[in-house]
Amino acid sequence: MAGKGTPATALLAKQKVAHQLHAYDHDPKHESYGLEAAEALGLEPDRVFKTLVADVDGKLTVGVVPVTGQLDLKALAAAVGGKRAKMAEAAAAQRATGYVLGGISPLGQRSRLPVVIDASAEKFETIYCSAGRRGLEVELAPADLVRLTSATVAPIRA
Repeated sequence: MAGKGTPATALLAKQKVAHQLHAYDHDPKHESYGLEAAEALGLEPDRVFKTLVADVDGKLTVGVVPVTGQLDLKALAAAVGGKRAKMAEAAAAQRATGYVLGGISPLGQRSRLPVVIDASAEKFETIYCSAGRRGLEVELAPADLVRLTSATVAPIRA
């Protein structure tokens, strides 16, 4: 394991889930954490997913979408049976997940939030998402990510 572990990497190890960690030097000047990860690791951007926290009818909910797309807030709300969604305040997202922006992982969050993963993840054998800190991505099978987060899979990419 490169560098110090995170709650996400601890969960993967505890559950004995096949995964691979990929570290890179984070550039604080880069405009997009997700696109930076794809570029730094030489990956197809559609296989790299970002973790976004939204407020759906007053309840924090996680949307996991490719870094090349945006989160469709209406689709996210519909996927969890809600009516309205808006992006969560950064401080609320960090408090609930225990991670900093740019390092929020869908895995090992402080509070267990509902998770919705974009359906495009299922077309890949493995996908990449934050491993819990800036500059560290985890590669794993989409089915494992769904299972570990009890996620719903739905088309939520705008």
